[in-house]
Amino acid sequence: MSTAPQQSASTEKTKKIASALLRYRVLAYATGIWLLVLTVEVVAKYIFGVENLPTWIAVVHGWVYLVYLILTVDLAIKVRWPALRTIGTLLAGTVPFLSFFVEHWRTTQVKRDFGV
Repeated sequence: MSTAPQQSASTEKTKKIASALLRYRVLAYATGIWLLVLTVEVVAKYIFGVENLPTWIAVVHGWVYLVYLILTVDLAIKVRWPALRTIGTLLAGTVPFLSFFVEHWRTTQVKRDFGV
């Protein structure tokens, strides 16, 4: 009996996890950057009283965050994260700078566990 089909299935799963991880990482950074931009806008508007700021920054962050949620759930399903880890990772896009740290921790964990 040959192990080639098992190796092929394992290689295919690893490729799917690697691509899901890459998508997650890109969106984690994009979400973090847009959240920082939004934070600067809110501080400028409400603390320093700056007028005529762009109104679309919150909209862009919202859409980027929505895609981040979808891609994070995709990765969580592929690597079978527990619910609390998934929820914590999803919420990381709502706290300035946190998405960068969580992205690093999750990437390290996925690479270690799946050899990606």
